[in-house]
Amino acid sequence: MTSSQVDQTDEPRAGSEALGGDTLEEGYERGLGSRQVQMIAIGGAIGVGLFLGAGANIAKAGPSLILMYALAGVIIFFIMRALGELLLYRPVSGSFAEYSREFLGPFFGYFTGWTYWLMWVVTGMAELTAAAIYVHYWFPAVPQWVTALVFLVVLFVANLISVKLFGEIEFWFSMVKVTALIGMIVIGLGVLTFGFSSAGDTASVANLWQFDGFFPKGIGSSLMTLQGVMFAYLAVELVGVTAGESENPEKTLPKAINTLPWRIALFYVGALTVILCVVKWTEFAPGVSPFVEAFAKIGIPAGAGIVNFVVLTAALSSCNSGMYSTGRMLRTLADNGEAPKVFNKLSSTKTPAFGITVSVLFMGIGVILNYIVPEKAFGYVTSVATAAGIWTWLMILVSHILYRRAVDAGRLPASSFPAPGGAKCSWVAVAFLLFVTGLIAYDADSRICLYVMAVWAAALAVGWAVLKARNPQVAERREPTFEKTG
Repeated sequence: MTSSQVDQTDEPRAGSEALGGDTLEEGYERGLGSRQVQMIAIGGAIGVGLFLGAGANIAKAGPSLILMYALAGVIIFFIMRALGELLLYRPVSGSFAEYSREFLGPFFGYFTGWTYWLMWVVTGMAELTAAAIYVHYWFPAVPQWVTALVFLVVLFVANLISVKLFGEIEFWFSMVKVTALIGMIVIGLGVLTFGFSSAGDTASVANLWQFDGFFPKGIGSSLMTLQGVMFAYLAVELVGVTAGESENPEKTLPKAINTLPWRIALFYVGALTVILCVVKWTEFAPGVSPFVEAFAKIGIPAGAGIVNFVVLTAALSSCNSGMYSTGRMLRTLADNGEAPKVFNKLSSTKTPAFGITVSVLFMGIGVILNYIVPEKAFGYVTSVATAAGIWTWLMILVSHILYRRAVDAGRLPASSFPAPGGAKCSWVAVAFLLFVTGLIAYDADSRICLYVMAVWAAALAVGWAVLKARNPQVAERREPTFEKTG
């Protein structure tokens, strides 16, 4: 990015005068340092989907699940390199919603922003309930709704205080997850190498193929786990939302994205490979964390309690990230006249306090739903997050393809962080995501999330028609503005 582009900060945001938005002088504080951005990126790739969801997927696919995580990991890297190229062309807090708006049109920016908001609100509901259940493990006498409410309030206050505090909390949450996984890998390798513990006699690399082969349930069954695997990778794109508040995005964002392959190789592929070598896959069952099972098999004292604490931090980390991103996305929508103007205001600590507050109120519905809605129905609601995540990733990829066309035609400046393979890798990722969507449609249990998304799309279409009727300028394409990169 050239210095002339970067220095356009003093100009109003596109359309701000017409739509009543703030100027960029009233922008975010660039309070996220390299250390925090790196850990947010790492934490985004390690969630409850891995710690808990892998158990059900191992039961379905056996050792071949390792290959599914590796395959999905390659696609995630393509997505993140596409996002990285866009971020270094124009680093903005609205991130993928802004790029959808610029390259596909205002409606797609509006749709992507609201859909990403929905994804995090729904995820926040689920994670709050999950966190309360994990605490219930230690303190069964404390009502779940009390625990969920306490976590909701604490994280809410932290997000209101400053972006630095959000970054610090996320840093330590991620540190717990990373340390636990590395510890699990080291202990597992020790069991395999030296044969200590009660699992030493049966631990072997041969466990990967000894029990009905590497694809024990067939390739089709393995492919059906891809929808669950992709859910485990949700939130990896969160590093893009931090672009507007990173101290030096031109340095920190490429580093965070380029380290993604080794993070996936270590934390997903590596951890699962070690676990499936130590404990044969037939001993894992749905609803049980494979990490808890492995710790129990090895015979580590208080192993279940340790993993329970780690999974608790994963849930709180996800909820914390949800509060952060929803407030920013609502401000981007308000800035473009696609949400009430009040969401555009920043507090004295330069946080979108009103947007965070409204999002937290919606997340709080999860505490109520915990009593009203049966567990299975609540699980259906959370599956919406996967469909919303796939939409977000598709918008990143299509925006990248259109950006590369504009660069090749000389209409836009080239990014300082071009994606390897150019638009070709983005096309491959688009095809993969459409394939996964087909798998979701084929599976009767997960298909309901597509019905919910269809209703959501219809509601947003009605909202767009009302917006256009009230203010036709909303539907007009506007020149993008460039935020200062520090």
